[in-house]
Amino acid sequence: MSKIFRVAGAAATVAALAAGLTACGGDSLERKSEGSVVVGSAGFTESKILAALYVGLLEDAGYKASVKTIQSRELYEPVLEKGEIDVVPEYAATMAEYLNQKKNGPNAKSVASSDVDATVKALRELAEPRGLKVLPAGEAVDQNAFAVHKDFAEKHDLKTLSDLGKSKQKIKLAAGDECPKRPFCQPGLEKTYGIDITGIDSVEVGSVQAKQAVKDGKDQLVLTTTTDATLSQFGLVLLKDDKKLQNADNVLPVVNAKTAGSKKIADALNKLNKVLTTADLTELNKKVDGERLKASDVAEDYLKEKGLVKD
Repeated sequence: MSKIFRVAGAAATVAALAAGLTACGGDSLERKSEGSVVVGSAGFTESKILAALYVGLLEDAGYKASVKTIQSRELYEPVLEKGEIDVVPEYAATMAEYLNQKKNGPNAKSVASSDVDATVKALRELAEPRGLKVLPAGEAVDQNAFAVHKDFAEKHDLKTLSDLGKSKQKIKLAAGDECPKRPFCQPGLEKTYGIDITGIDSVEVGSVQAKQAVKDGKDQLVLTTTTDATLSQFGLVLLKDDKKLQNADNVLPVVNAKTAGSKKIADALNKLNKVLTTADLTELNKKVDGERLKASDVAEDYLKEKGLVKD
């Protein structure tokens, strides 16, 4: 499941709910026992890692914790409201826009921004009437980002997107079909940074094909994410979003206020926010996607390494 163009997917057609509610062994959701906490995970690597980190923290706090994998936000958010799962790892801006569109329709005025505090405030205002509690956001952020080949960056002295605009280079961008219409993509790059985009190479966003096109020089810029663990394999480097075009998609837990709204659960999960960085999250993704390690093992090692759980 691609995390790029996440906000665009908020109004996506929802598949049959029963088909999407599968646990890590294929079991359907079942009634939780007292003292247990069920962590929801979406179907992509990073969400599985974050869910495993949450499980480790909750177990260390004395809970019986487990993971239920539910492929998409459109499927797991209603289940979270019902209390059939208790907590999910989320992204501030994306979740805010999802709930905004759910309440106000697909053309609702955006409530998310590059300001993480304002975005989390807007998210809380939308979440609380639904019985959801939004815990504090951490430093780690997984948001849309743009990368160039390291040789291209070195040749034109590029470290930021502003640098790219000032370079006056003609840029072909490897991105999806939606890019010309999305304010954070082509229109934003042109308006905010003055980047001269001559065309869009319409490839699957974040795919090997897209990154290879930049490596080969067919394209000069690729849309990816800040925690993409495969960039170095293609010789690519991120350009800093120095004017904050992208929304604040900081990682945070969202819990069912009734079943998991206690201070004890919040304290356990907040331990991660004080430690986890974007670089850490990228490295964890790399261990799972690149080294083929299990998300649960990677999460366990990280929590012990950082002293977040008892050995």
